[in-house]
Amino acid sequence: MPRVALLSNPRSTGNRALLPAVRSFCAQHPDIFHYEVEDVDQIGEAMRTIARIQPSVLVINGGDGTVQTALTEIYHSGHFGDTPPPVAVLPNGKTNLIALDLGAAGDPLGALARVMQLTREGRLADHIVARELISLSDGEAGQAGARPVLGMFLGGAGLADSILFCRNKVYPLGWPNGLSHVLTAFAVILSLVFGIRAAFLPPRPSHVKVSLLRQGQLQGHFSVLIVTTLERLLIGTRTTASHRPMDGVLKLMLVDHRPFSLVRAIAAGVMGRLGRQRMSGIHVERGDEIRIEGARPSVILDGEIFRASEGRPIVLTPTAPVPFLRLAA
Repeated sequence: MPRVALLSNPRSTGNRALLPAVRSFCAQHPDIFHYEVEDVDQIGEAMRTIARIQPSVLVINGGDGTVQTALTEIYHSGHFGDTPPPVAVLPNGKTNLIALDLGAAGDPLGALARVMQLTREGRLADHIVARELISLSDGEAGQAGARPVLGMFLGGAGLADSILFCRNKVYPLGWPNGLSHVLTAFAVILSLVFGIRAAFLPPRPSHVKVSLLRQGQLQGHFSVLIVTTLERLLIGTRTTASHRPMDGVLKLMLVDHRPFSLVRAIAAGVMGRLGRQRMSGIHVERGDEIRIEGARPSVILDGEIFRASEGRPIVLTPTAPVPFLRLAA
């Protein structure tokens, strides 16, 4: 019986070139159950089928949006009962934030081979880590019929604008991901440092209000708004692990829309000091409920766009811990 279930999304950008090699790899390993979906709407049926074989681990081969949809289905559907298999994520998307946080970097086939090795050697339990998920809903959260969307990394304010700029203006140029991200960063710097406003540059962030259940409220124009349960953030920065349990598990970072604040945040993150001390223009908090509201603010949760409506803020809460497979030693 297959011990590893692999869910692939052929429409993921990385799979356009990779999928033939993945299929060949699976053909050589009969203990892999490979399920391909043509659309994310088919992931629910995929999970029902995968649950029947009771795999030891579920591997997701797709971008962050595919991972988000799969996690939402796993958590809400109940197909796996109270003991879902640990989830491993192959590094096969534009940003790969979730895969990187779980120690999967570089070659997706190498990461899949690593999963197979751990499974066959019976060492899965040594690599299982627990991560809470972000549950996103609107101001009507809790009403019947509303199923929150789940993810692990949310970007808003200027960061969301930059991601959309990269997706809509830079990626279509066909350049490698790394070069596309560098160009996007350069465009953000032009806009922020020199105050340049043009159609080919990211817009100035709109005013947003961010409220934490116990810690109060922050509002203004922010270059960066991040809410995550990951340990690793963008550009190699990490959040500090030290915190009081009563502070909550959702990690929030806001950076004022000022050049020196952004530079200071990047430097502090790279040096491992982010959140360890108060810094002007940088706000690092934790909470168990975060509300985001403004003039229809946009946020991006694991690659998918969500917008708040008037009088109905975006509401973020944590889920119970979910098992993941960390591939790093």
